[in-house]
Amino acid sequence: MKKIPKSSRLSDQAFEILKESILTGELRAGDPLPEEKYSKQLGISRTPFRDTLMRLASEGLIIQRTGAPAVVADFTKEMSLEYMELRNLLEVYNIEKTVMKIDSGMIRNLKENLELQKQAIENNRYAEFMRLDKEFHLSLVSVNTNTEIRNLLQKINDDLSRSFLILSKTVPESAEEAHKEHIEILKAIELQDIVLAKNKMLIHLSNVEKRFLNYYNENEN
Repeated sequence: MKKIPKSSRLSDQAFEILKESILTGELRAGDPLPEEKYSKQLGISRTPFRDTLMRLASEGLIIQRTGAPAVVADFTKEMSLEYMELRNLLEVYNIEKTVMKIDSGMIRNLKENLELQKQAIENNRYAEFMRLDKEFHLSLVSVNTNTEIRNLLQKINDDLSRSFLILSKTVPESAEEAHKEHIEILKAIELQDIVLAKNKMLIHLSNVEKRFLNYYNENEN
């Protein structure tokens, strides 16, 4: 785990480091976070570390317990599906509101992102693909002037990052299919066709949920 640069605000940097560790699966559900161990590992005192824990708890990433170390929160299949439902509603609505605001510069950035997605798939770097997948979706949200929608989708995508880690264990077609769906979304955006863009986003998110459920169903049987 990284140490915090002295020039940075301690609790902010500790929060980002621990959050990344949770989202990438370095810290797993149920792992304890004893103050002495992690404050020393991060190179900060206990006071900013406690502030960090409070922020992580407020985002639902950890569970704080009286008289015992905080632990990384579990993220169940049911929770994942609830977040996916929220994501589907908000992202389809978001693309309706933002298609006409996406300029040539953002189109270029999205195409670069898709090319990096392709390279990640070709090199079997599925954790990297999932990071780029999240970046693609949040780029579409970034032009929305509604701050609350941006914040909600940021949180939902963060929470789902842990769920989507399981997709790195599935067949490569999962990532390849998602990449093709992203291309279709971007084509609709380039045409500035709001109805088509909404439909392509809806199809993509529905397929993500199906792939997610297929993984669970195969492992439950």
